Amino acid sequence: MVKVFNAPYDHVETLAIAAKILTQVEDHLKDRPYLVADRLTAADVALYSYIARAPDGEVDLAPYPAIRGWLDRIEAHPRFVPFG
Repeated sequence: MVKVFNAPYDHVETLAIAAKILTQVEDHLKDRPYLVADRLTAADVALYSYIARAPDGEVDLAPYPAIRGWLDRIEAHPRFVPFG
């Protein structure tokens, strides 16, 4: 989000940090549908907005199929409200 908010951080460094975090989340989601339980919880809602908007900050989610599936499951929830 350095690019989105014009924050005073090194963009390359923040991309490396994002990759490290997303790799951990990817590994965690490989064998479970959601972050904490077999259903949507506050943990999923809390992280969804950051991860779903990561491409806005030039973070590529293509290498993370489990994360993309997780995003799809959240977006398929009947009470999901997309970003405006």
